[in-house]
Amino acid sequence: MDAVPLLEVENLSVTFRTPGGEVTPVPEVSLRVRAGERVALVGESGCGKSVTALSLTALPPTDRARRAGAIRFDGHDLLGDPKALRAVRRGGVAYVFQDPMASLNPVLRVRAQIAEALPAGLPRAARRDRILGLLADVGLPDPARAAEAFPCELSGGQCQRVMLAMALAADPRLLVADEPTTALDVTTQRRILGVMDGLARKRGMAVLLITHNLGIVANYMQRLYVMYAGRIVESGPVRDVLAAPRHPYTRGLLAAVPSLRLDKPRLRDIPGTVPPPGRFPAGCAFAPRCPRAVPACSAAVPPLAEAGGRALRCLNP
Repeated sequence: MDAVPLLEVENLSVTFRTPGGEVTPVPEVSLRVRAGERVALVGESGCGKSVTALSLTALPPTDRARRAGAIRFDGHDLLGDPKALRAVRRGGVAYVFQDPMASLNPVLRVRAQIAEALPAGLPRAARRDRILGLLADVGLPDPARAAEAFPCELSGGQCQRVMLAMALAADPRLLVADEPTTALDVTTQRRILGVMDGLARKRGMAVLLITHNLGIVANYMQRLYVMYAGRIVESGPVRDVLAAPRHPYTRGLLAAVPSLRLDKPRLRDIPGTVPPPGRFPAGCAFAPRCPRAVPACSAAVPPLAEAGGRALRCLNP
């Protein structure tokens, strides 16, 4: 791995202006992804994971937000340099989103939609060969038929493979996958993730996976960031964090993972819900739900302490 991160996010905050005033769903996020590394960003719905992912390249709705802090891609400043941002959008970073049917144009054939993501100026024959090659790479059994199909003629899993082919068309160095398998059945999820993992390894492409599924993280990711209320609360190598979680929120997420083992205790939930943006409590946002909270937890936001390749934001782990 490179010593310098491919993606480096430092103290990022994302603030939206609303009729009721300014709202900051992401108050402070720092994370790094090295070239070829597979990194997961984990947390419940509403924790700010998708806003963080979209803000990396100022995709809607974060293009209307005030972003502060630092976002660097391959050493280039994506917050202060519009040219660098445009270059990264053209090919440095690509996205795969949760619902392929909402992302694909229903009135265009698959080949036309992939062609939009290819470099300009490709001859017609080369463009067709490239499209068929991409569809074959993502595991579609009949690339020629898939290329001529409309999205409604394909299954959900096939459409997600088309989305992956579109993302790979510009040879990105980083693939951001935002809940890419949520709408799919378990078998299809495994196939899609296997294809994505295999292509990332083959191409030397980094992956930032946004998910709440810790099973996916254990099988495919190398490093893990746990997010709550727009802040990273724990991070480190996947095996270390899952084997010995230190933050009460991480332990709560793991306790809620289903298991087929008969000797495992029944599932435990985390009481309460993630507070909405604009209503984060003072101090540690997890304190109202935390079984280990002490009065000091509500007084100030705990700092993120780093040691030995791991990081933790907690006063009473």
